[in-house]
Amino acid sequence: MSSSSISSPSPFAAALALQEEHGRAYAELADRIRQESPETASVLLTMRQRQAAQFRQLFCIYGLSSKRTGTPRPVGKTASGPAPVTAASHSLDDPHVKRKLFVLHIVQPALAGLMDGSVSTLAPVFAAAFATHSSFTAFIIGVAASLGAGISMGFSEALSDDGVISGRGHPWLRGGVCGVMTFVGGIGHTLPFLIPQFYIAMSIAFVVVAIELAAIAWIRKRYMDTPLLQALVQAVIGGVLVFLTGILLGSLG
Repeated sequence: MSSSSISSPSPFAAALALQEEHGRAYAELADRIRQESPETASVLLTMRQRQAAQFRQLFCIYGLSSKRTGTPRPVGKTASGPAPVTAASHSLDDPHVKRKLFVLHIVQPALAGLMDGSVSTLAPVFAAAFATHSSFTAFIIGVAASLGAGISMGFSEALSDDGVISGRGHPWLRGGVCGVMTFVGGIGHTLPFLIPQFYIAMSIAFVVVAIELAAIAWIRKRYMDTPLLQALVQAVIGGVLVFLTGILLGSLG
């Protein structure tokens, strides 16, 4: 065996050392920019997790190779120094990363708000409508429920997660999106009750509810890769249950 083959590291050893250095660099940079750019920090932490998974895979493979060939496992750091951390900027330009960030930062809180606003306000609006047969009363209660739900969901989303570890983006951006979409989901089937004729308003509200549930199913299919039929069934089941609850409570009035 030549002296060069003894002194030079094996490809597995070099790969292990390189993965370790990359992971350390991502973690250190994420800590430094956590306050200034939580979105970039979350991307770096995601990359760090991928590096750790790749490190474990390489380590297992290298362990098997070492047992077969008698090559010693690598110990300590490489002499080449830390790996460059410019990969973070390249990853932010990756279309898959951009889509993931858009889904996490915008689509997910918007969908949560739309679902909550569209479904949770059905019970109070239609309970008031069936109990009073007054379009104006149903409208006032619908506006109050939509505003209350929007404010509640907005603050809940913003205060539940700072977005650094989870990678879900700036908390107040998510909270604003969630709150606005909650209000939109609730006000949609409330606006028809501006029509004084109760039964006409009720009929239009039914149609709006169907459109809202279809929109929720389409968004889930488009961005969450949920099968359209499954998304429709789930949305309809939730909407029907809350709608029946409103009718039942309204009939008691």
